[in-house]
Amino acid sequence: MPTPGPYRRDMTAGTVVILTGPPGAGKSTTARTLAASYERAVHLHSDDFWHAIVSGAVPPYLPESHDQNETVMEVVRSAAFAYAAGGYLTIVDGVVGPWMLHHFRTTRGGIDIPVLQYVVLRPSRGETLRRARSRTADGALVDEGPVASLWDQFADLGEWEGHALDTTSHSPADTVAAVWDAVGGGSFALRPTP
Repeated sequence: MPTPGPYRRDMTAGTVVILTGPPGAGKSTTARTLAASYERAVHLHSDDFWHAIVSGAVPPYLPESHDQNETVMEVVRSAAFAYAAGGYLTIVDGVVGPWMLHHFRTTRGGIDIPVLQYVVLRPSRGETLRRARSRTADGALVDEGPVASLWDQFADLGEWEGHALDTTSHSPADTVAAVWDAVGGGSFALRPTP
């Protein structure tokens, strides 16, 4: 797996990379490795923002969590854009489906939209379930029902299908390399909306 230093310089400081996919897709491992390989980079693990809700939290995969999830995405967006404005490459790791992209694609709060990249890690359904069940981190989602449901939500991305990477047979190092290639080529960039 790539190690930090010599630092990579092939992505502009101020870029925000949204690295998403179902639970168990390898988002956190990939995001940590990518961030560590740049001189000025931030890894925002979106789960941390959900865990910050001390009371009244609703599991984010339940339908009744909609308002909570919208709030959390606004907070993640604000943090990501503030780091990007400070000159950091910022990697947002979390379940950010196309249905949440509006948070990142519109200008609010006087902060200009930085360069945005959207990458979906999408191993096969069976591989996703296998990986999710083998996770040991505290609070990691391992229950087959919600994991399968979230995978299904990423199964057909419509206009965003070109942003998906099939990482079924990838090692962690292969996934990092595939993401580097994806964002380096520019075809995974998002366009702002008015």
